[in-house]
Amino acid sequence: MTPSPRELRAGRVLVLQHHPLEDPGSLGPLLADAGFSLTVVELDAGEPVPPLEPFQLMLAMGGPMDVWEQGEHPWLAGEKRAIRRWVEELHRPYLGVCLGHQLLAEALGGEVAPMAEAEIGVLEMELTPEAAHDPLFAGLAPTAGDGPPVMAGLQWHGAQVTQPPAGTVVLARTERCAVEAMRVGDCAWGVQFHVEAGPSTVPLWATVPEYERTLAAHFGSAAALEAGVARHLDAFDTAARHLVSGLLRAVLSCESRP
Repeated sequence: MTPSPRELRAGRVLVLQHHPLEDPGSLGPLLADAGFSLTVVELDAGEPVPPLEPFQLMLAMGGPMDVWEQGEHPWLAGEKRAIRRWVEELHRPYLGVCLGHQLLAEALGGEVAPMAEAEIGVLEMELTPEAAHDPLFAGLAPTAGDGPPVMAGLQWHGAQVTQPPAGTVVLARTERCAVEAMRVGDCAWGVQFHVEAGPSTVPLWATVPEYERTLAAHFGSAAALEAGVARHLDAFDTAARHLVSGLLRAVLSCESRP
């Protein structure tokens, strides 16, 4: 059950962005409807990470750079420090998407590396047995017959978490990517897939040169991918609502700690 705005005091979400077109997508209106205000920091444009204490939730979105490219993007080092402090010292809920998922892993001592082949398209993910007991992932996908629960997600990445941090619970995987979703500790989650995707996601991202090159090399046309996303929009919306509900419960849980 989603906490009501009455249960949640007026809260603030810190959004770390790495490209102006990689925003919170469908997650933004869901959080706003729950009474949260979003503060967006465009790190790639030189905006600094603000003091963390006023915020109750952190989102780190995707981007065309890789976690190891600190020479080209020096602000990545400061972002990793902020993520580490948020999770390890402040113990507040975190959700990282794609690059944000990989940043969580590396900031907390894990490893990220290039994939042999990029993973692009709307692909099925298998939820692990541990997902059934996770505060965000429990009940996210139905069981497929005698097999594990599966769900579809938009993939668009050429790197992956190869060594999760200590204390990680893997929540979802695909044949080519062993860590599609994870929880680190009690309240930090990373998802490699784009849970925030909506009808405009593919057309917008196809205008980014780095994404367009990867799309052409490993998938095909933007129109074909857009059509694939369109067929799954209802499922994507359901997943986004489910994960946001879990994040809001995590915020309440953090606020109730002594």
